[in-house]
This record gives sequence, C-alpha cells and structure tokens, in this order.
Amino acid sequence: MKTKAIIADLSQQSEVPDFTPTRAAGLARLAQFADRTGDLYDRCRNYDLGPSQRTNVSALSPWIRHRLITETEVLTATLKVHSFKKAERFTHEVFWRAYFKGWLEHHPTVWPAYQAGLLRQIKSADKDRRLAANYAAAIAGETGIDGFDDWAKELVGTGYLHNHARMWFASIWIFTLRLPWELGADFFLRHLMDGDPASNTLAWRWVAGIQTKGRPYVARVSNISKFTEQRFAPLHQLNTKVEPLSETTDHRRQLLPNASTSAEITGDYLLLVTEDDMQVQATLPHPPAAKIGALSTISRSPLPIGNIAQTFASGAIRDACAGVQVIENDTWTEDIITTCQKHNLKTVVTGYAPVGPVAMILADAEPALQTEGINLIQIRRVFDTVAWPHATKGFFAMKKGIPVVLDTLGLA
Repeated sequence: MKTKAIIADLSQQSEVPDFTPTRAAGLARLAQFADRTGDLYDRCRNYDLGPSQRTNVSALSPWIRHRLITETEVLTATLKVHSFKKAERFTHEVFWRAYFKGWLEHHPTVWPAYQAGLLRQIKSADKDRRLAANYAAAIAGETGIDGFDDWAKELVGTGYLHNHARMWFASIWIFTLRLPWELGADFFLRHLMDGDPASNTLAWRWVAGIQTKGRPYVARVSNISKFTEQRFAPLHQLNTKVEPLSETTDHRRQLLPNASTSAEITGDYLLLVTEDDMQVQATLPHPPAAKIGALSTISRSPLPIGNIAQTFASGAIRDACAGVQVIENDTWTEDIITTCQKHNLKTVVTGYAPVGPVAMILADAEPALQTEGINLIQIRRVFDTVAWPHATKGFFAMKKGIPVVLDTLGLA
C-alpha cells in the first residue's frame, strides 16, 4: 500500500492520545502504539494530521520526559514486536532525546548562556514596543500566517505539538517573524508537557543554524502543504532566503560528570523524586525509609508556565509519589533537611539530574545539606551512562553507537 493511500486512510480516523499524567496511562499508550513502530512509523511519522489524529506518532514524550516510563521500556516493547531493522527509524527517535541530553552534559555552558540570552530578550521586549507587539501576536497566534497561528494556539491549548510542526514553527519564528530564538524556545518550554531543557534548547539552536553551524532549517510552503495534507499552505508569507544565526561563545566539550550507581546505597535513605526521573526507585537495591517529591516546573522560565504543562508535571509526580509530601516551590533545602531530621536520616538519594532546572536547584541545596551532615547521592541510569558518551559530536556518531548501546542493555 502506497504511503499516500495510508495517509489518506489515517486522515479519516480520529485518535487523541490520553495525556493523563500517570505511569499507567503512559504504559497504555506504549502498548497501543508498539506495533506501529515499524513500517507505519517509518513512512508516516512526518505527517502532522492535526491534534485529533495521532495514529502515526507515538506521543509518548510527556511520559518519557519525566520518566514515568523509561527509554528502556519503550525500546523493549518496540523490539518485542519488530526487529531492529524494521523499527530502526523509531529507535533513532528514542535516541534523539538521549543524544540531546548527552550533548548538553558534554557542553553544559549552553544552558546558562541560553538563560542569560532569554533574560536579555525579555528586557528588550519590555523596552521595544515593536518587538513586544510582534512577540505578543506570535504567542497568541495572531500573525496571519497560515499554520503558524494554528500551532501557537494548539501548543497553548493542548501542551503538545507534532515534531515537524515544532520545526516549522521555530523556523517561521526566527526567519520570517525575525523574533529572538530564545523567546521562542522559552514559549515552547513553558507550554510543552514534554518541555525538556536539552531537547528544546538544542532543537531551537539547530533550527537557527547555531547548533550545526551555518546550516539552519528553512520552513517551506511545499513541505508544510505536503506533510499537513494541504491543511496549511502559507503562500507568499514565508521568508526562505535566510541567514543562519551565530554566537560568539565557544562552548567547549567537557568530560561527563561523575555519577553514582545504586550499588553505593547500603543504609537507610530519603528518596527525593524529581521531574527528571520519577521511577528511579525501581533501580534501587532496597526501599527508602522515607520519600519526598519536588517540582521544578516554575524554574523552567522567569515567565509564567502554561497550565497544561504545570498540571501534567504536578499530576505525574503525585502519581509517582503515592500521596507523600511534594514540594511545589523551587527552594527545596529546608523541606529536605526537615524530612531527614524527622526520620533521622543522613542520606538523600535521587535520580541523576542532567543539565537544567533540577540540577541547578540541587547544586544550590547541596552546601546546606553538607553543613547538616547530609549526603546527596544522584543515581544515573545505565541507559544514560552507556548512551551519553556517543553524544559528543553530531547525531551520526550516536546513530553508529546505537547497536552497541542496545547490546549493552541486553536489547540487541
């Protein structure tokens, strides 16, 4: 059956993923989609058929981002029903998230540089009326650009966008509307349920031509029209003669930070569950003496976080923490110390926090914890430990290493 006929058939169907922020809902979506990770995904993944039709994409990213379900679970389910060769394209997509995280771990200065740039652009918008008006029109979906306005409203209204739509949107934002890329990346990070510092920041840099220097992604009418099944065709509205953006900072590659393993946990401990790994307890040798959850959603941005993104993160951590206390601000130190004192504990165990808000909050808290004689242990998963070393250059190096990673994980 030809791809065009398959797409025409899919377009007549309706499938809205159940984005309930629970592990059970994530596992259900995985089970529902696993048999589609082969030929259907390979041929049809680039089509954005609209928010009510997600048969051709997994839509698993909100659960994976918070590790309500894990990359290893997704790969295991996929490779149970398809060979690696048949599901190679989908497997690559799973590893793109690992690639972005690993690359940012190797180049950690990119994140604070983005944050500093964002603050400058927010201040510029406060002073520049034209910039402020254009920015407001873009995030409200009132630019008059076919497709772009729909995606802006879909993002705010659903907390999700098809990956191809994210690329088109970012390109139009940067090269047609000529808005600062940092404000666009922030708009995504504030509203996406799967808002992830690494994937989001580096994807926007890639579209701008900063990440892969001098090679921007250009949104074209023909591509948008084809892969939205003619739903959108912004004729004569897009700038395609673009100049890539550049930066003056050289973000030198660094060695991966050291991290602990579960073998180091021998006594009683307080388990700290964060947005970066909500299932870390499954990797630990014995249950915790006490547990506490901590949200970092508001630390994604100095601007207000979207309700849907905030609700998903909040619901997810409550599902993972099963009724225990959840810290809802971005200063965790006092609550952690108080809980340790209450249970007479001197060790806090949490999932490894890659570059981003959780890592920043933990770095701020650690000196005070040490003063109280409390040891903070961050457990890095085997998946990250074996995948991240392949994320030093472009994705091609990661792609070449995927069979080795799968073999190490026992998934070959």
